[in-house]
Amino acid sequence: MCAWYYDPHSGGTKIPDSVKDAVRKRVTDYANQHHAGKFARLDFRFKNQFCYIDAYTEPQVPASFDESRFGISREEYEQRLRDTPTHLCRLRFFGDIDRWSMAFFTYSNEKYTPSYFGTGQDKGTPEEAFEASSLYLR
Repeated sequence: MCAWYYDPHSGGTKIPDSVKDAVRKRVTDYANQHHAGKFARLDFRFKNQFCYIDAYTEPQVPASFDESRFGISREEYEQRLRDTPTHLCRLRFFGDIDRWSMAFFTYSNEKYTPSYFGTGQDKGTPEEAFEASSLYLR
């Protein structure tokens, strides 16, 4: 006998362009209001049912930076850091703009790991996902 079970981290629905635009605006507005100064810009990537949110930050390179050790100039190193995203989270769309599941990017294994929202729920809004993943920002 086969039993059905609910898994908020599988399946999903392809994200329509109108939802993509709304998510970009909502999360950017929320981030600017609540986390201004912690990032230089945000980037949103969409693939089928997934929305990936990345942040770019202004690097803080110590005065003791040794160009000979890294083989590049301080300016080149700073630019490399500016161009490297901080992966925050991946959202999974289920057809409702206010009900997504979330996975954190886990740097230890470089994979997205299913997670719960700060509310303890397995689904939430894009803003709630950004808030939970903002711990990766300085």
